[in-house]
Amino acid sequence: MKKRLVLLTAALFMLSSAFSLSLYPASEPGHNTAVKAEQAADVHSADKAEGAHAGNGIHHAPHIDAKNLSLLWIIPFLGILLSIAFFPLFKPHFWHNHYGKVSLFWGVAFFTAFTAYFGISTGIFYLLEVYMLEFFPFIALLLALFTVAGGIQLKGELAGTPKVNTIMILVGAILASFMGTTGAAMVIIRPILRANEWRKNKVHIVVFVIFIVANIGGGLTPLGDPPLFLGFLKGINFFWTITHMLPLVAFCAAILLVIFYILDSWYYSKEDNKPAKTAEGGKLSITGIQNIILLPCVTLAVLSSSLELGNAFTLHYVTVPWASILQVGLLLIITIVSVRITDPSIRQANDFNWEPIKEVAKLFATIFITMVTPIAMLKAGPDGPMGAIIRAVADSSGEFINANFFWATGALSSFLDNAPTYLVFFNTAGGNALDLMTTHAHTLIAISAGAVFMGANTYIGNAPNFMVKSIAEESGVPMPSFFGYMFKYSFVFLIPLFILVTLIFF
Repeated sequence: MKKRLVLLTAALFMLSSAFSLSLYPASEPGHNTAVKAEQAADVHSADKAEGAHAGNGIHHAPHIDAKNLSLLWIIPFLGILLSIAFFPLFKPHFWHNHYGKVSLFWGVAFFTAFTAYFGISTGIFYLLEVYMLEFFPFIALLLALFTVAGGIQLKGELAGTPKVNTIMILVGAILASFMGTTGAAMVIIRPILRANEWRKNKVHIVVFVIFIVANIGGGLTPLGDPPLFLGFLKGINFFWTITHMLPLVAFCAAILLVIFYILDSWYYSKEDNKPAKTAEGGKLSITGIQNIILLPCVTLAVLSSSLELGNAFTLHYVTVPWASILQVGLLLIITIVSVRITDPSIRQANDFNWEPIKEVAKLFATIFITMVTPIAMLKAGPDGPMGAIIRAVADSSGEFINANFFWATGALSSFLDNAPTYLVFFNTAGGNALDLMTTHAHTLIAISAGAVFMGANTYIGNAPNFMVKSIAEESGVPMPSFFGYMFKYSFVFLIPLFILVTLIFF
């Protein structure tokens, strides 16, 4: 095991060294005229929206020209992903104690090389832009939802039977479109873990929570997932999303729920000593009602990010809108209020601790900054380093290929942030909201479904995925590794489903 760790560490450092020493400029880095960012100040994730790379209110900002950028700039992003994938597999104890240092290594490696190549001014600009406009709103939202949901406890007769589990996941899927995938996942994961704590076979239950609640369930309204909220800000009618996405969401959720019920019934039949009641016994009841009241406050805080309140200040070309400050401020207030008004015994009964949110914060802090170059390459369009992907969504006559839009948006959303990925293909399809709601409605459906649904393909495809995984592991559930999740679950259940969606809808 030590030998494997040494080899893995050496490989990572070799990748970093190759990255730092082998970035040959294909052309001089250019400075683009800045464009106005989305007023959401990038609401949710991995539940935030776009904005940073569009430069919110920035004039003459030092944006990079990614048209001739070397693909070697993707190495730090791949490095953090491979670290997340392999370290827990080969050396879980090391990862648990040092994941923050590994994440910091890749973040520093990227920023050092990026600043050396593009200049200190450009490096500082992107650092401020990514963290002030993207990461802080993102982690504030996750922190608020994590804290509030951790203060809600479901008590009573709730044994984890296939019927009960299926109903709970269905409820979570419905909630996801109205309180966001992150909010619904945080609300549903602890009760379902408690209901099944007696079971030996429960990994699949957590995985299907990720599939259905943390992703597909959020496809019904602009409140459900960041890409759809961005579309709403771009002019897509709220009810257009509901009516046009409903068939796809219902189709995918129904198939996955049926599969889950069959799979869970099979695992359930293998369990010994099935309890008739939970340890507490008695009728079902909910404690922590005050936190339930706080949940809609989180939604209102997110919506506040779309208000036109003007700009608060500008720091090194990065303009921070008052709406973004309002959003983060409200979310932090909600977090503090939840901590103060919740009986400590509730959090103790939920096995609540801060480790999951700390892990997400440390890892996604690096993922966000290292995504700068891949996202920029996508935004460079058909002539950029990833131009083949952009060109593949239309035929030789310029007609859109909706199936390709679905898979291209989905494949990239599985690893990159789905909000800016959605915007890339939204703009590739013309960027005209009226046209996309009418003439090219199926194209917009393909882009929306790809961005929302395929975030379930990996742990990092959508922010709540990793949160659910971390909470489950803190509760003693041995979740599969990064690649284990993909090969054992998403490739087996999701990819065939998405192929079916392609054949039927696109």
